[in-house]
Amino acid sequence: MQGNFTFQNPTRLHFGKESLAKLSEELQNYGPKVMLTYGGGSIKKNGIYDQVVAILKAAGKTIVEEPGVMPNPTIDKVLEGAKLAKEEKVDLILAVGGGSTCDYAKAVAGCAYQEKDVWQHYFHEFGALDCQWIPVACVLTMAGTGSEMDACSVISSHAENRKMFYYFRNPDFSILNPEFTFTVPQYQMVAGIYDIMSHILEQYLSDTDDNTSDYIAEGLMPSLIVSSRKAMANPQDYEARSNIMWTATWALNGLTACGKSTDWMVHMLGQAIAAYTDATHGHTLSAVSGAYYRFLINHSKDAMRKFERLAKNVWDLNDDENLALNGLETMESWMRELGLAMNITDCGAKAEDLENYADACPINNSGYVTLTRQEVIDILKASL
Repeated sequence: MQGNFTFQNPTRLHFGKESLAKLSEELQNYGPKVMLTYGGGSIKKNGIYDQVVAILKAAGKTIVEEPGVMPNPTIDKVLEGAKLAKEEKVDLILAVGGGSTCDYAKAVAGCAYQEKDVWQHYFHEFGALDCQWIPVACVLTMAGTGSEMDACSVISSHAENRKMFYYFRNPDFSILNPEFTFTVPQYQMVAGIYDIMSHILEQYLSDTDDNTSDYIAEGLMPSLIVSSRKAMANPQDYEARSNIMWTATWALNGLTACGKSTDWMVHMLGQAIAAYTDATHGHTLSAVSGAYYRFLINHSKDAMRKFERLAKNVWDLNDDENLALNGLETMESWMRELGLAMNITDCGAKAEDLENYADACPINNSGYVTLTRQEVIDILKASL
């Protein structure tokens, strides 16, 4: 391993069928007022809301509700939540939902007491988190983003047609019960699965040294592939859903990035599309992956060699002169099997807006190739 790094992850995870019972114990560490934030109301239909509220009330907590978090949370929604959190002087923000709700909670926690323009300060300037922080906790209901054990928060601005990220702080604790993911619609489930795969790949597909992190990634990916097929056949397969949930956490909690430069261009490309279309995150990633990865194979010998390793160690292919591309095609067959979006047109993108998408796309400079604006346009065009 060539890279220098420091690894620390402060989030405490409670995992398994009985994990929600740990919420009572955790609540003892916080003040009396809890902001409960969630999405469109599915947790009320599946009973998770009632379970959480009962635990909060039994712990003597005052509940401040902030529902309506959208799949691509906006800065306007963040400001609404931040205002409420400050006015109510909440002691803990409890996010119950998927990655968007967890991202939202972290953004609210870092914006509530920030006196600067938060969109400019955090998301444009990457300024310091130099204000009071409200502790955050997560009860996860969908596996994919890894937001339950990292500091990242991805927030959209409709005014600017931008989808940006900032690293706030990790949740203090997260509760992961795989059974809570059973009722997630298939379209969302497979989006989460590909988000997990993309997180692993975007760290794996970088650098040329012999890195332990890559061997870990090569263990996570086959587990995800096997479990994804089982979950497709039976969405209530606990073993499959638990493995998917655990893989999602380890895909983006910093472990597989140790010693790696990483390449996040698939996320940058996908988020540029979502900034205009609000399409589901995992599907925007799958829609751009094929064209971007073919570009890498064709423009970098180092990338081609890494794709060859991927083909052998993950997709179990033998040596041949087209090994890298054959591995990519095998991956795309699996993606089609899951029903993922395979082009950006399926995500609502339009050919006439390609230049706008390119303008909304940040450029990653730590991968095998640093793209020009024209190359971004060409890749997006090939993704139509």
